Amino acid sequence: MNPPTVRVLTWNIHGALGRNPRFNLERAITLIRNWHPDLIALQEIDSRRKLPDGDPFEVLQAALGKHGVSARSITTKDGEYGQMLISCCPIRMSEVHDISAPEREPRRAIKAEIEMPGGPLRVVATHLGLSIGERRGQARKLLELAGPSDMTTIVLGDFNDWFWAGSVHSVLAREFPGCSHYRTFPSFFPCLRLDRVFCRPAGALKQLFIDRNARTISDHLPVVADIALVSS
Repeated sequence: MNPPTVRVLTWNIHGALGRNPRFNLERAITLIRNWHPDLIALQEIDSRRKLPDGDPFEVLQAALGKHGVSARSITTKDGEYGQMLISCCPIRMSEVHDISAPEREPRRAIKAEIEMPGGPLRVVATHLGLSIGERRGQARKLLELAGPSDMTTIVLGDFNDWFWAGSVHSVLAREFPGCSHYRTFPSFFPCLRLDRVFCRPAGALKQLFIDRNARTISDHLPVVADIALVSS
């Protein structure tokens, strides 16, 4: 019997800006729903713009899943900016970790353990920094957060990783051999593999997809992965 699978989606929605000048989140929500994901990691959610839909953190949570964790890395008088992890299934444990480097833009990682119908799933969702040194330290922190190999584990998000030497990929792939390789940025002519899904064990990664329809919504393409809940 084949192990049960879950579908995960990671996407930097760029505040739903892209070629979507009225910042209508409904277009992003519709695209996400078309994939029927069980777990969604979204980056660059921005409530500092006055959107017609309301607070995007609240709108996205209400539209896409019963359970969620937000990591609001920037807070100003105008609103907040950050990322979310949204799940269709109960989150039995969650933590938001500050992985910021000194004198750089604040960065967060969300760690969660989720009770999927086929078994537990550990998730680390993040949006890494822009400098190489910053990302190296953050990649090591992600490995610590991922913990032991006692359940299927995924690390996903926008890794801002475009150099090979000393890259985030080279650090994470040692422990997470299942990895997406799609080019996702810029969305109209993707050249860089910024957005990824890593998983362990390697055999847990079953299928991968991108959605080019997202190019009219954000400057990133989403990555979708089907992950088997198998014993490590």
